[in-house]
Amino acid sequence: MNQPILLIDISNSWTKVGLATPKRIRKIASVETSTLHSTHLKKWWRDLNPAHVMVASVVPKKTQLLLRSLPKKNVTLLNNDLPLPLKIDYPNPSSIGADRLANALAAISHYPLPAVVIDFGTAVTFDIISHDKKYLGGVIAPGLNAMTDYLHEKTALLPKINLRQPRCAIGKSTEEAMMVGAVIGYRGLIRGILHEIQKELKTKKITIIATGGQAQLISKTMHEVSEVNPLLTLEGLYAAYLHQNYSP
Repeated sequence: MNQPILLIDISNSWTKVGLATPKRIRKIASVETSTLHSTHLKKWWRDLNPAHVMVASVVPKKTQLLLRSLPKKNVTLLNNDLPLPLKIDYPNPSSIGADRLANALAAISHYPLPAVVIDFGTAVTFDIISHDKKYLGGVIAPGLNAMTDYLHEKTALLPKINLRQPRCAIGKSTEEAMMVGAVIGYRGLIRGILHEIQKELKTKKITIIATGGQAQLISKTMHEVSEVNPLLTLEGLYAAYLHQNYSP
C-alpha cells in the first residue's frame, strides 16, 4: 500500500482528521464541525492524495457534504452493516454511533479484553466490549463542557470557566467552586458508572481506555484508567479499513 488512507471523524463539536500508513497514524487537522466546508475536504483530498477515505460521522448534514465533495467510490462510511471483526450484542445495531463502533474496533485491535472505552466528547460515552469481541452496549451522559456551559447559561451570576485541575477540594471563589464541582465531581460520576459496569460484567480485570477532549484532565488522578489514547477513534477507522481490504 503506497498511498496513505485518510481518516475523518466527524463528531458534534469537532472534526478530527488523520492519515494512516502501515507504519503509523498521525493526526493532521482538527476543525470545528460547524465550520467544516467542502473546501476543507477537497484540499485534504488534493494535498494528501489518499488511496481511500474512512469516515465516522454522527452529523448527517456533514456526511452529505462529504459525499458531495469527495469521489464516492473512494469513501467508506463506517456503520454496522459493514463486515467487522466485532460481534454486536445489541437490539438495534443501527443506533450505535459510528464513532463508538470505531472506538470498539480500536479496543479489540490493540488492547486486552474485556474493555471499556470512555470517550469524553460533547457527551461522555462508555462502550463495553466483552472478552470474546462482542459489543455489549454502553452508557451516555452529559459531557463536561455541556454541564459547565449549562450552569453559565442558566444562572445569572455563574461565569463561564476554562477547565483545569483544581488546586484543592474546597473552592475559595465562585470559579474555584465550579472547577471542583466540574472536575472532581465528574471523576465521581465516571467512577460510579465504571463500578456498576464491573459489577455487571462480574470481573475487575477490565482494560479502561479514555479518549476525547477532556480525557487527559479527568483521567489525571484516576488509577482505574489503563491508558489515555487521543487517536483511538482514528485507529478504529483504520482497523475497519484493514479488515475490509486485507482480511481473508
